[in-house]
Amino acid sequence: MRIATVTRAMGLIAAMLLLAPATLQAEASRSPVSVGGYFRVMARPDLQGGNGRLGHWNLYGRLLNEGPWAALELRLRLLESSPGSRDPWTSVHFKLEGGAIANAEPSSGWLGAFRLAQAYVQAGNVGLPGVTWKLGTLDTWLGDLGLYDMRPAQLFYETLGLSGSGSLGPLEILVGAGDSGFYIRGLEYSPILTGGGYLRLRAPRHLEVAVGGQVMFEPPVQGSRFAPYETPGMNYEDWLRGEVVERFLDDNPGQEDFFTAPEAVSSVSGKAIGSLGFGDLGPLRWNSLFVSYTRRHPENSTTETVDGRDYELYVTKFTDERYELVLGNELQLQLVPDRLDLAWSVLFGDHRDGDNDIQPSDFDRWYLSTVLRVQAYLSRTVHLLVESSVAREVSRNGNQFRNHGDSIFQSAAGQADSRGLEFGDADERRTWQGKAGVVLNPLGPGLYVRPSLRLLYGVQYSTQNHAFGNSFVESLSQFNLFGSWETHWHHVIALEAEAWF
Repeated sequence: MRIATVTRAMGLIAAMLLLAPATLQAEASRSPVSVGGYFRVMARPDLQGGNGRLGHWNLYGRLLNEGPWAALELRLRLLESSPGSRDPWTSVHFKLEGGAIANAEPSSGWLGAFRLAQAYVQAGNVGLPGVTWKLGTLDTWLGDLGLYDMRPAQLFYETLGLSGSGSLGPLEILVGAGDSGFYIRGLEYSPILTGGGYLRLRAPRHLEVAVGGQVMFEPPVQGSRFAPYETPGMNYEDWLRGEVVERFLDDNPGQEDFFTAPEAVSSVSGKAIGSLGFGDLGPLRWNSLFVSYTRRHPENSTTETVDGRDYELYVTKFTDERYELVLGNELQLQLVPDRLDLAWSVLFGDHRDGDNDIQPSDFDRWYLSTVLRVQAYLSRTVHLLVESSVAREVSRNGNQFRNHGDSIFQSAAGQADSRGLEFGDADERRTWQGKAGVVLNPLGPGLYVRPSLRLLYGVQYSTQNHAFGNSFVESLSQFNLFGSWETHWHHVIALEAEAWF
């Protein structure tokens, strides 16, 4: 089904491109079709058994921690409008993206790894002068943390619907509403009504302030098996261990056909965001501060199998208190004009799960990271890049990380639960990365100038054993034919290309 969808999307884009010359003949002064995009591709032979990425994720900076990616964006202007006029105008937009590039990842360029990530129609001056309407995918954000390739202040990523935006002097307003059910539930679709927006003030002297948010509501639908429910009487620890049904049958022998029926409930989630940007102050080009506070949408159900029979457990009440606070800041300095630039970013995350106080989890942790990049311009096109990052990740509910190859023995004395709710032998992971190399930028100086060709060396030290994607066998069994070993260092050499077009 995904291949068919991608094929149809690519066919539509190709048809539009083929129609472009005919449209150009009718209006030779300006093409109604514009095509842009982005790609990055890299060769990273990993001689330590890894998957070509220096660490686990972008908390240590995007550089050498991301894989290949490609995106193609198309805009077709259906009705033109002169700048400054109040005449109606409309355009159609598509974005196709994915991480499949031949010889750079396991699928070797399989188009099924791509998706039509955005598809929407924009129209202006229709009904309300100065208002831009958007119908389709509503994804929007207030800015980027470039060193991390993250967008903490992002709204409507999951939503298909309608939004309207416009300006009142220096104040920009956006309001939107739609349905997020397909993104969150997938094939188990249930409508999740979504509404929200933001206000952004663009003040004089290079200052921007914005606040916004969104709310998602999933109503109860009695009789729909994909609507939100909860199974009453469950114990949280039994659910974590996969022993809910077993406990029920212990208390009610022979009652397999009478397992507890679920009760219909509603689910609520949401997000509040904010940003502050300022710049053009001496060597400071720009500083961006982002904040978001999210209540994650609850999960619907899980399955337990007992004696070959599947039982559905509805877990809304066990997953409805997951909160995430994210703070991120990035500043860019021009230390020596056209000779030396610096970017420094800090990221803090605090994740809390009000339902869980007994098992280590990504929903109950905090982390702090900083990334510093310096880029020196040896000439207009030849640059030297040096970057370093330090990060600390802490689990609130005990040991989540394995620091040793024999952690099953190392952690025995510290196990709070001998039946295995903990995973490793440490409740924190500390990671340092260093990266350096030569950058070729045909368009000249700039930290984020693209295209960019890079030859880089990266090194990582982590307190966690094997803190990078790998295919190691970690079993301590005597029948492990591959053996086990311990390493906290990881080295990668990379040849990369990245471009906007």
